[in-house]
Amino acid sequence: MIPKEILKKIRRIQITTSRMVTESFAGKYQSVFKGKGIEFYEVREYVPGDEIRTIDWNVTARCGHPFVKKFVEERELTVMLLLDISASTHFGTTGQLKSQLAAEICSVLAFSAIKNNDKVGLIVFSDRIEKFIPARKGLRHILRVIREAIYFKPQGQKTDIAIALDYLNRVTKGRTISFLFSDFFAKGFKKTLAVANKRHDLVAVTINDPREFYFPDLGMVKLRDSETGKDILVDSSNKDFRRQYKLDALKRLKERQMLFRSVGVDSIDVYTDRPYDKELFKFFKTRERRQH
Repeated sequence: MIPKEILKKIRRIQITTSRMVTESFAGKYQSVFKGKGIEFYEVREYVPGDEIRTIDWNVTARCGHPFVKKFVEERELTVMLLLDISASTHFGTTGQLKSQLAAEICSVLAFSAIKNNDKVGLIVFSDRIEKFIPARKGLRHILRVIREAIYFKPQGQKTDIAIALDYLNRVTKGRTISFLFSDFFAKGFKKTLAVANKRHDLVAVTINDPREFYFPDLGMVKLRDSETGKDILVDSSNKDFRRQYKLDALKRLKERQMLFRSVGVDSIDVYTDRPYDKELFKFFKTRERRQH
């Protein structure tokens, strides 16, 4: 049985994302993620302004006046959400954990997908595959996806992105729109990332917290690596330490961006202390410009 507080979170996220997934947002989603092509829909009588190229000459000859073929976009897509729930994502210094932010953005994308009649699936992972929900349609299914994104308790602590991408390729048939949510504190997945991106339209969503870029002066502080459990004592009053901490963080950011560019993966950076809708719209606009 799901605790009441989790049900309240699911309801809150449903309300928040429903407000966000307006016609405008869902329209942006639809324009960026195209269907497989176009398919024949019907034949109707010609009206002034119709493309001459769409005239169905066989029907026109039989009926004695012009008819045109009408086509519609073969819209249905499969959207897969790959969600990292390793120990490092259960961190946040601004009132929201990185894992909570990731779950909320998953919800926005899931609601946008079903609004456009697409299927949605979920792969939850740490250093192993924790949970797999095959892609389906419908509000009840989406609420299950959101519930698992929020509530699921992982067995693993570390992160293995390569395992998640390999699993994606095994359990899906054909091309998908796949969003990979992680803080990307992992290594050794470049080759797998490149392979997955050739088969799927892969988008990397990096979840950041401001404290990962800036360390305040708190004196002597014991830090623990959430994924390895190792402790280290640091003197945060030391200016050189704080400067190097920031430089290391910026280096990781640059290396990550270069990695995504090198294999052709689109990426979005979101932060626990900033509205994420602006970053999503920015991503949509960038892809729209590139497609046109």
